[in-house]
Amino acid sequence: MATPGQQPRWTVSDVAVYLGVPVETLYTWRKRHYGPPAARIGRHLRYDPDTVRAWFHDQEAA
Repeated sequence: MATPGQQPRWTVSDVAVYLGVPVETLYTWRKRHYGPPAARIGRHLRYDPDTVRAWFHDQEAA
């Protein structure tokens, strides 16, 4: 659970919806060391929403 003032981490499904790509694309990107960085929490991946947004905006600028 997020602490007060902190956003909850996004799941792979959340990031897929935000970026408009299939979940499998995120797993493929991760294997290829591409895409927004994720942290492994046990067997689950979690993404920092601010980092995902920053990565997305960097892609737009490229």
